[in-house]
Amino acid sequence: MAAHFGKRLRKGAATTAVAAVAVAALSASQAPGATGAGGGAQDTGVSTPVPDAASDATGGSPYYTDLPPLHSPAPSSSPVVGTPVAQGDGEVAGQIPATVLDAYKRAEAELRSSKPGCNLPWQLLAAIGKVESGQARGGRVDADGTTLGRILGPQLDGNGFALIKDTDHGAYDGNAAYDQAVGPMQFIPSTWAWAGRDGNGDGKADPNNIYDAALAAGHYLCRGDRDLSHEDDLHRAILSYNNSTDYLNLVLNWVSYYRKGVHTVPDGTGGLPTHRSDDTAARSGTTGPSAPAKPSKPAKPSKPDKPGKPAKPDPGTPAEGDDKPTPKPSTPPWEQPTPSDTVDRLAYADPDAAEPTAMAGHAFTGKIAARAETEDGKAVAKVRVRFTITGDTDATFAGDEKVATVATDGKGVATAPALQAGEKTGDFKITTALVGRQVKGVTYKATVTPRAADALAPADDTAYTCVPGGEFADPVQVKATYKGAVADGVEATATLVKADDDPAENDKGPYFKGADDKPVRTLTGLKTDAKGLLTLPKLYADDTAGTYLLRITTTGGATLTVKLTVAPEDDAPSGGTSAEPSPSPSAS
Repeated sequence: MAAHFGKRLRKGAATTAVAAVAVAALSASQAPGATGAGGGAQDTGVSTPVPDAASDATGGSPYYTDLPPLHSPAPSSSPVVGTPVAQGDGEVAGQIPATVLDAYKRAEAELRSSKPGCNLPWQLLAAIGKVESGQARGGRVDADGTTLGRILGPQLDGNGFALIKDTDHGAYDGNAAYDQAVGPMQFIPSTWAWAGRDGNGDGKADPNNIYDAALAAGHYLCRGDRDLSHEDDLHRAILSYNNSTDYLNLVLNWVSYYRKGVHTVPDGTGGLPTHRSDDTAARSGTTGPSAPAKPSKPAKPSKPDKPGKPAKPDPGTPAEGDDKPTPKPSTPPWEQPTPSDTVDRLAYADPDAAEPTAMAGHAFTGKIAARAETEDGKAVAKVRVRFTITGDTDATFAGDEKVATVATDGKGVATAPALQAGEKTGDFKITTALVGRQVKGVTYKATVTPRAADALAPADDTAYTCVPGGEFADPVQVKATYKGAVADGVEATATLVKADDDPAENDKGPYFKGADDKPVRTLTGLKTDAKGLLTLPKLYADDTAGTYLLRITTTGGATLTVKLTVAPEDDAPSGGTSAEPSPSPSAS
């Protein structure tokens, strides 16, 4: 039977000294050259309301509040936020089922490779997994890491929870009306749609699989160039998962505890937490007990009516014979329309920028933006728009991300972070979607063109000469630029041509050596280095004296013709530039 969670913990002031010490230890132990924990306790503040629960990974769903034992592995007398466990439960608290632990460590290893600057510790994933699902309900997973039955949070219908209407047609949570947090890491479907990852290599991203969910959680926490060895970034990452200071403090306590050691147990035998953030009251459609009613003030004595004027009827009571309808009761908060409910479509903020182009390795110019509009074309502010890069490309948004979620401004416009082209050339798409509702979006068609140069010049004033049957002393070297800047990584071709007006390959004179030392007079696949320099292989001469031409062309249309002289030693020219750029078309 699926595990269901109840209502969120009501927030209030809380002491956070232990949590601060825990994060100080975590930060210090991950810093380069660190030898131990350092720094004093810092008050992280009291619990704050969730401004937009849909921006959390979990949609603000409830969580387990059990704390690690205070006596093990390191005693502490400081007050903590959460539900303390019995002193004899230390060994049980430190248990992590084998497959679940393997998933956390595998995710850490993948992030160490793909995002080394994030410094994600597996203990952070374990802490979140403990708080969210009790380590996949004590490790109730199959051999591939998929949970035995769904782990679901409550439906987010606005009745004591955030209001997040269905975004996945019930595909993940089985609910076609409202979203619910899903799986061992409790992702809501709208977040999983872009954050989901395939962690076990089976070709699909499943929030009910601990390998997939752990890897997705790792990438989610590492967004935006965060470095989790820094306290501020660590705090921001945890709060992005569930925007509650109580939640932050709880996770930090478990991180500190797991860093001191864990016990691996067989799958399905781990202990399940017993206290949850909804234990304070049964769900009744409210967020907690009602506040005591304030005593009513005594009514003021009414003034006598002036003579000759009839008494005014009670404005709240219809006069006799008045058939006005009785006012309808107010709409419950969870049924009131949200800004997202008013959006009819997403439109291009600038239609002329719908097909951006950039050279490989360069930033795209212009803005990728979408405007949220009502049916009659009015702008809708404060709704969230998700931009997703799709297709066979290594282009990314700032922060090396494939997905970015941005809130619309007062003009209804959401602008994606800067788009950076990778090295893969060709077309790809950037799709837009309204978070929380399905409406018509817009799609940008982006193109990455090959690296190009629009000018070539000799790297120096070397005169390239050689005696018949000999070899040229200096390799030909040229420099490529694009719009005056260094043009690195640009492909080039070098051909020994017959004449300035005849680009056909020459069949005599200088040559390069190919396989088996055979003469080669055309080289392809050359590429400029990081400084824009192109250095050709050594050139050799046959027995035919004369003046020859070496033509170098690059992607983008830059062309340079280099003069080569083959003559007896007494006839060889001395000094001077021997390379002249030929007229070249503009770079495409």
